[in-house]
Amino acid sequence: MQHKIHDAQKNSLGFWIYLMSDCMLFATLFAAFAVLRNNTFGDVSLGSLVNGGYVLTQTILLLFSSYTASVAVSNIVTGSLKKVIFWLSATMALGISFLVMEINEFTQLVHEGHGWQANAAMSSFFTLVGTHGLHIAVGLIWAGTLVWLANRRGLAKVENKLKLFSMYWHFLDVVWICIFTVVYLRGLMS
Repeated sequence: MQHKIHDAQKNSLGFWIYLMSDCMLFATLFAAFAVLRNNTFGDVSLGSLVNGGYVLTQTILLLFSSYTASVAVSNIVTGSLKKVIFWLSATMALGISFLVMEINEFTQLVHEGHGWQANAAMSSFFTLVGTHGLHIAVGLIWAGTLVWLANRRGLAKVENKLKLFSMYWHFLDVVWICIFTVVYLRGLMS
């Protein structure tokens, strides 16, 4: 038992180190966006391309997915495999919906001639938001793997992994709130 606790603590420490490196990655991308956001070279500004209601819907989906991830973790205590899988599946469904909306937004921007190569502002936008989307995709794969493992091996084998996933998912929510505020809201206000 002591060995399992020590391994879980080591994994948690390693994961916190990973999250801090991801913080640095996103801080760098936010800094690049802040510097380049006005470099449109006469093209339309990002603010004129943003659909506020659409992005607000994305935000609500991701925030609810964070809630469902928390409920999945809280159901570990009850030992209810069905509830954990249900709430983790709900997290995945909301995450997939968010990602589909983000891909649709990117597709529409590219179709309208505002792709990543259009100017420096769009390049930094696609890099920042796309990196977040890539992290969401990785999180969805992770959640799917946890559902599979929980079904095959039981809750005891995935408890720590599920808690780490939840931290990762909440981290992505915090990053999205920053993106929503800095990129989208600021764009709409300018």
